[in-house]
Amino acid sequence: MGGRIARLFRNFNLENRVFRELSKEKPTAAPRHAVPAPPFPGSDVSESVRQKNEPLHELLRSVYVESTDPAATAEALKEAPEALQAERRPTRVHIPGHAYGLTNVPKGKLTIAEAVRALGSHQHQPQTWTPEKIAQEYFLDFKDTKAALEFFVPFKVEIIPPKTRTANQIKAS
Repeated sequence: MGGRIARLFRNFNLENRVFRELSKEKPTAAPRHAVPAPPFPGSDVSESVRQKNEPLHELLRSVYVESTDPAATAEALKEAPEALQAERRPTRVHIPGHAYGLTNVPKGKLTIAEAVRALGSHQHQPQTWTPEKIAQEYFLDFKDTKAALEFFVPFKVEIIPPKTRTANQIKAS
C-alpha cells in the first residue's frame, strides 16, 4: 500500500516538471584557468636555450662509443669452431627416443635428464655423490651446485602402510 502512495506522489504533475526542466537555460561552463603565455622570441629563455653550455660540451667530448659489426662476429665464430668445442662437453645421460637428441652441452650447464640424475644420486647416496664430485663430473661451479642440491629435491614417493590389516584398502582391478 505504501508503494502505491509513493508512486502517486512521484508521478504527480510529471509532465509539467519535465517541461519546466527542459525550458531552463543550460548552465554555462566553468571559466578556464589562466595559462601562462609562451615566451616571446626576444625573451631571455630562448637565449639561454641557444647558448652553448661549456661544461656540458666538455662532458660530451669525453664520451667514447665503440661499435662492432655483428656480421663480423658471426664470421669469426664460423672460422673458430674448435674454440666452441672446447667450451662444450658430451652429455652424460641420454634419453632414448628423445626428439632433440642433444649430444653435447656447454660447460657449466646441465640437461634436464642430467639434473634429475645428479639430484637423485645425491639424494640416495650423499656420501658418494658429494657436491664437489657432482660439480667436477658435470663441469659446474661449486657454489651453484651446492645451492642446487640444497634447494632442489626430486619427488619422493612414500607408501605408508595401514595401521591395521582390517583397514579399507584399494584392490587392484
